[in-house]
Amino acid sequence: MSDESELAAGLARALQRAGLPEPERLSRLTGGATMESWLFSCGERQYVLRRAPSLSMMVDRPFGHVAEAAIIRAARASGVTAPEVVAELEPEDGIGSGFVMHALPGTPSPKDILAMDRPGRLLAEVARDLARIHAIRPDELPTDVPEMDYREAVGDLRQQFDEAGGDRPIIALGLKWLADNLPGTIAPVLVHGDYRLGNILVDNSRLTGVLDWELVHFGDYHEDLAFGCMTVWRFARPDRPALGLGTLEDYFAAYEAESGRRVDRGRFRYWLVYRTVWWALGCLNMGKIWREGQDRMLERVVISRRTSEQELDLLMLLEEDAPEQERQRPLSPPEERPDRSGEASDGEIALAVSEWLAAMKDKVSGHDRFQLAVARNALGMIARAEDAMTANRDADCADLSREILAGSKSLATPELLATLRFHALEKLGADVPKYPALAAARHKWLGEN
Repeated sequence: MSDESELAAGLARALQRAGLPEPERLSRLTGGATMESWLFSCGERQYVLRRAPSLSMMVDRPFGHVAEAAIIRAARASGVTAPEVVAELEPEDGIGSGFVMHALPGTPSPKDILAMDRPGRLLAEVARDLARIHAIRPDELPTDVPEMDYREAVGDLRQQFDEAGGDRPIIALGLKWLADNLPGTIAPVLVHGDYRLGNILVDNSRLTGVLDWELVHFGDYHEDLAFGCMTVWRFARPDRPALGLGTLEDYFAAYEAESGRRVDRGRFRYWLVYRTVWWALGCLNMGKIWREGQDRMLERVVISRRTSEQELDLLMLLEEDAPEQERQRPLSPPEERPDRSGEASDGEIALAVSEWLAAMKDKVSGHDRFQLAVARNALGMIARAEDAMTANRDADCADLSREILAGSKSLATPELLATLRFHALEKLGADVPKYPALAAARHKWLGEN
């Protein structure tokens, strides 16, 4: 029996408990760095299965899919644009852990959402739903929803950093800043934890669904506000600081009007830095997950190289605190690369395979087409990395990271900011050269148009 037929059989058992017929036209949706999503039909209605293929993937999570389904039901009852959950998987279904929801109209595609003609209206609706999430009372939720301890959360990030090698100076800079600027606690609210473009559904500039509730916890509402405003989640519109949709002023005003809470700019910045460090380490962890065999999807190893996106964004956030002399210090232009001759290099071979895959693109469809694009990205990383003149090859990044964490080096250290800027540009230029913020950084730091 194929994997997909096993999935269909297990799903049919779950649907039977909900009084629904067997699934038809089962197809995997693209995206999903941690969980899978499958679209299917039952009669005339469409549904989505959200699942972890292996029960082992749920071991370290604070709550399981049964609790997540209950959270979504509570959110929907509170007026949040959340999907309707109709069934949960059980271990005897044999297809992992997860639940089934009614499919909602709209698209999660950031590219399509950012092309819609009324971003301001959507931004107001996004702020409205976020405020409604933050108003859900604890007694409406499962008892195993955790509460964040700010200090423990920073300590956990530090542990992840050490386990990942402790050799990324820009992340070390972020960790030191978080420890030095830890805010006081405020009354906790329910935090979605992953509220951003890509995790909402939109139809004609209208919010039609809020998805991906697996990171829910009690904490500071500024964390949710900040996460969607990270540069990475603005996609092609880094110039619009509020989710790629508009201004922070409009976003905060809409949130304050709906929630009755005031947005503190200092706390907002803290959580913007925190979540940038958090996602940088999350990306690094993707490599560990693949390496240890928990999930051998190609996308895992490619996402691990997106750490350099967050390092660039983090440095642009933190450099505001550097002395003016260091912020104005020029970067030395990179040396020209010599022309190659002779046999093909590893990078040239990777580029050749990438070009061949491009010719195969129209011969595959669905998730295979998505994976082909991921494979091309991976080969491009190999080819570009060979050309990158990263100073990391010559510097002991682990020693530098320890010095930053100990406080003996900081953004006030002469030439450190310029060195880190150079590293960030070179690394990201090799890993993800089309990242929108890279052009902005080159313009700011090198004067390039």
